[in-house]
Amino acid sequence: MTRTFAAALLFSATTLAGCSSSAAAPAYDTPVLKVTGAYIRQPVTDDMAAGYFTVTNTGRQPDTLTGATSDAATSVTMHRTTAQNQMEPVKAFSVPAGGRLVLRTGGDHLMLMGFGKKPTVGETITLRLRFASSDSITVRTPVEPTTYQPSN
Repeated sequence: MTRTFAAALLFSATTLAGCSSSAAAPAYDTPVLKVTGAYIRQPVTDDMAAGYFTVTNTGRQPDTLTGATSDAATSVTMHRTTAQNQMEPVKAFSVPAGGRLVLRTGGDHLMLMGFGKKPTVGETITLRLRFASSDSITVRTPVEPTTYQPSN
């Protein structure tokens, strides 16, 4: 009879432990971000270049890219290209749940300005991307030729 009581007590304790409200939320209830395909084209001038990459969010919650910095440039700003082919600064880019944010030529992109020295093909520029919900992501971004076109 004591074994039955002990078994019932153990079963109750393990069942209640699974119902604890203090358990951490599963990872899929948060944004899960990954950055791929990052590059900048070698700038034509000494003072400005554009940055491109894709942020994939496999989580069930959206996030927002709120800014970026780089040790190679004094300023990194976010822009979108309008239907009139004009650059327009933006404060943030949405990264949808289960979706992607694609920065590409002719569309959304980063502008890096104020280089200490002009980046050249083969070098790598470090970008630190800041998000509203997720931790910052550091991306080693290769400098590609001016005519580079990604295969995506």
